Amino acid sequence: MSKPQSPLKRVGSYLKGQHRSVLFIAILTIAASALTLAGPYLLGRAIDGFIIPKERAGLTRACLLLAAVYAASAFVAWIQARLLASVSQRTVWRMRGDLFSHIQNLPLRYFTGKKQGDLMSRATNDIENVSNTLNQSLVQLLSSALSIVGSFAVMIWLQPLLTAVAISTVPLLFLASRRIGAATKKQFRLQQLELGAINGYIEETVSGRRIVTLFNQEDRAERQFGEMNGRLRTAGVKAQLISGLMGPSMNVLGHLNYLLIAAAGGWLAAGGHASAGVIVSFLAYSRQFSSPINELANQYNLIQAGIAGAERVFETMDVPSEHDGPEPSEPLPGSGRSLRNSAVTFDRVGFAYSPEAPILEEISFRSEPGSMTALVGPTGAGKTTIMSLLARFYEPTSGSIFIGGEEIGSMDKRMLRSRIGIVLQDSVLFKGTIRDNIRYGRLDASEAEIERAAKAASAHGFITRMPDGYDTELSADGGSLSQGQRQLLCIARTLLADPDILILDEATSSVDTLAEQRIQQAMAVLMEGRTSFVIAHRLSTIRAADTILVVDGGRIVQQGNHEQLSSVQGLYRDLHTRHFQSVS
Repeated sequence: MSKPQSPLKRVGSYLKGQHRSVLFIAILTIAASALTLAGPYLLGRAIDGFIIPKERAGLTRACLLLAAVYAASAFVAWIQARLLASVSQRTVWRMRGDLFSHIQNLPLRYFTGKKQGDLMSRATNDIENVSNTLNQSLVQLLSSALSIVGSFAVMIWLQPLLTAVAISTVPLLFLASRRIGAATKKQFRLQQLELGAINGYIEETVSGRRIVTLFNQEDRAERQFGEMNGRLRTAGVKAQLISGLMGPSMNVLGHLNYLLIAAAGGWLAAGGHASAGVIVSFLAYSRQFSSPINELANQYNLIQAGIAGAERVFETMDVPSEHDGPEPSEPLPGSGRSLRNSAVTFDRVGFAYSPEAPILEEISFRSEPGSMTALVGPTGAGKTTIMSLLARFYEPTSGSIFIGGEEIGSMDKRMLRSRIGIVLQDSVLFKGTIRDNIRYGRLDASEAEIERAAKAASAHGFITRMPDGYDTELSADGGSLSQGQRQLLCIARTLLADPDILILDEATSSVDTLAEQRIQQAMAVLMEGRTSFVIAHRLSTIRAADTILVVDGGRIVQQGNHEQLSSVQGLYRDLHTRHFQSVS
């Protein structure tokens, strides 16, 4: 097994395709460092050659040359910053795109128990930390390295003895930065974890705002948020306190270094072993030598925050995609294949999230082409899980599922799902127009096809009564529509997709009786000629089913049609009796 790449190397791989820009930035960095190194040397020459001899004409030329050098250095740094911004933003743009694309292809199992806010934090906050690291640290690392090497070389050339004094505190600098850096990395990662958790809680309480208000749980929500916010504050304070030690520690050691050089330089100058200009130049170079070390130490904190963010991003990107091999290109291979005349067979199917806690056991049944199969049973019995296996949202842990005699495990998932239509209990609509939401079922649909699907779903009437008709803008959850209207739009969307196999997961359980009648009419049109599976809470909706599967405790305990099951003692008759007693 190959050793996984470090987060920094993986971030570096996103610089591919930008080699010219990176090379130009490196050249500009070298140029800026050379100009910076030239300054102290010219200053020392000016002192020894013009200030001490009091030669004003030469001093004027030296000052103009120094001004030109520093101006050129500033101009080069400005160009460098512009290029770097472009490179860093393009890099995180690719990373963010790859992360989002990968999330779209993750198996549904990955999202089970995951907080949406934490995933959002990885795609926003963590990516932003990577961006800040690239934008502020990439050039700083190269510039500091060049400055250290260049200053060290010039210092040896100017005065070897003073150079030995200058580097005497370097081991202390590295020891302090290593110790503080190790503690900082741990705290910044903890801070990112707490930030992801608090984002998840905010998303959860905002999306469930009605329930929070209905049950008067505002105070409890505030307390829980306060606890999480407190943990985030504590983690943030610890991270900043520990990282804050870096700057003062480096400054103290830098001042100590400067003091040692000044004392040794004064002693050499008094003995005639070095000129005043050399001492001044050397002090400036010692600053250029120690300052980059301090800067590297300070940048280390930013790099640790970026690494913590990159680790969380790549942690998600390392989760295997549910699609094996290369992603299918459009149009999908086999997308024109029809499954409408194919029987659906479950053969001793089992499923479990973990071996010690089975969810489904020995599920076996056969649904003929064009038939309607209903699934009933207590909440949590496993009805929705059975249908999730048919759509390959999860994979069976035992047994096999066949469509038309072919095991679905050998079918391309995208092809399979393109032939299955699902209408859920919770209608899901997206931000955009009503037309866009219906067309989501088939993006190449014409206006006439969209309208025909809406009419078949009994949605055309309320759509045309709206001020902008099919161009009415909806919020992300379709909040301006009733639950029944949202469900009719979902049925229209499914009708437009023209699936061969249909799954209706308690599609009428959240609407009133009048809306239920309209949805039932629309579903009758939708199910016509299709192999349909209906998960029902209201047993009145499945009396006409060809086969009824009674599920309890992850097993099929009864199966047959309504007349057969009603005539024998069992769970179905108990459920049926209780249902109609509650209705009456």
